[in-house]
Amino acid sequence: MVEKKGVKVAAQNRKAHHDYYVEDRYEAGIELAGTEVKSIRAGTLNLKDAYCSIKGGELFVLGMHISPYEKGNIFNKDPVRPRRLMMHKREIRKLYALVKQDGYTLVPLSVYFKNARVKVEIGLCRGKKNYDKRDAAAKRDAKREMDRAMKSR
Repeated sequence: MVEKKGVKVAAQNRKAHHDYYVEDRYEAGIELAGTEVKSIRAGTLNLKDAYCSIKGGELFVLGMHISPYEKGNIFNKDPVRPRRLMMHKREIRKLYALVKQDGYTLVPLSVYFKNARVKVEIGLCRGKKNYDKRDAAAKRDAKREMDRAMKSR
């Protein structure tokens, strides 16, 4: 059987870009059950309140909601259970040292399929203040207005 090449995005965390400055990005595999993969392919995934945590030298994603597969039966898992992410041990140690610093956190930015495998893009993020969020929204609105003005010409 031939594997499909390329990347297909299953879900993105748009709220993360609003709430945080993304300093760095990492790719990790995720440990899933078969019905969870089928549910992700169907597009029933929510990353809105998800975050990552390091416990015992392992990286976990918490708060990621994968709806139960409709055609699944006893093999369906809890929708918000903690899921282990797979990265090299040295990368996890590096992230742990960075997260211990004040103001940094790990946030899943997107979930996608890469060569038939489910991958998670993790961002090393620093929180924004409320005035930074308002400033970013004002810049985005100004850019949108300029694009509309240029398009109408």
